[in-house]
Formats: sequence, C-alpha cells, structure tokens
Amino acid sequence: MTIQSDNLFINIPTGILQEELFKTLAESGSVRIERIISGGHTTPPGEWYDQGWDEWVLLVSGGATLQFDDDTAPLVLKPGDHVTIPKGCRHRVEHTDTAQKTIWLAIHFKPDEKE
Repeated sequence: MTIQSDNLFINIPTGILQEELFKTLAESGSVRIERIISGGHTTPPGEWYDQGWDEWVLLVSGGATLQFDDDTAPLVLKPGDHVTIPKGCRHRVEHTDTAQKTIWLAIHFKPDEKE
C-alpha cells in the first residue's frame, strides 16, 4: 500500500490561463475526484454539459455562476458552496472570477442503478 499526500493549493498558476486546468486527484471504480482551476472561463455560448454521471462540486476559492437548463435563476457560488448535479441535468458555467483563480473540487460518480 502506498500512502499519497498532496495539497490542493500547490501548482496554481499565477498568470492568465488559456484554458481550464483539470487534475485527477483520486480515482477508483465509479468515482473520480478532480481539481479544476478556472480563470474567467465559461461554457461556450449555446453549449451545455449533459453528463452520464452525477457530479458533486465544491467551490473552494474564487466565484462562479452556474445556469441549469430547467431553471431560470442562475446559481451563484461562493467559497464553501457546493451543489450536486444529477446525471442528465443540462448545465453550463456562466461566469468564473477574473480577479482570482476559481478552484473547484469535483467528485464524479455513477448514479444508483435503481433510478
């Protein structure tokens, strides 16, 4: 058995990011945990995420706004806020902070087979 240790805040780029950075922190079976770093990134106009798995997201730093296809009110997230996005729930990132890096912790997992 190998014990692995790291820090969520290591290797955060200081300059402008051309694209979001994704790093898988742990993965086993049907679960994947990743760190996402955004810097003013949004989902391209007219595009939606429509995933085949559930996703739990924690906003660690920065700020973000999510829009859901079936909801007229955007969800504004601040550090410490988290949301569970069910499989098949169309959503998009409308805004991420441009003044500081937005750091997300995302856990992707398969929904219960009973549903």
